[in-house]
Amino acid sequence: MSMRTRAFRQLTAAGLLLGAAIGAQAANLGFLNDTPISYMKQRDVDSVRQAVFTTLDQKQDGETTTWVNEGTRNSVKIDATIQVVKTSKEGARTCRDLGIVLNAKGQSMNLHPQFCKQGSGTWQLQKKH
Repeated sequence: MSMRTRAFRQLTAAGLLLGAAIGAQAANLGFLNDTPISYMKQRDVDSVRQAVFTTLDQKQDGETTTWVNEGTRNSVKIDATIQVVKTSKEGARTCRDLGIVLNAKGQSMNLHPQFCKQGSGTWQLQKKH
């Protein structure tokens, strides 16, 4: 399995876990019901994921990409601003911190993932400890 596929699966798994948590209101997570991620369908996830990787590959620090879920056949309009906040290098390893703001139905959600790659390899989502 390629690194990019593995990163895609990690992002999808995180989305599915959040979706399961949203459905399980017994954990007092009802406040998440109206967050943008709760309106996302798999096609939205796939589309925004592509926008994230395009941003990682093509944008400089401080530059942004705007994403809208047009064409994903979701009746809820969802948009995102994806910004490269910081790039750091250590030897052949490059890491990039992103700031992602998802918006849907008047609600916003801020995400701060970090992706790293070795040399010219593929970006991998980093777990935060």
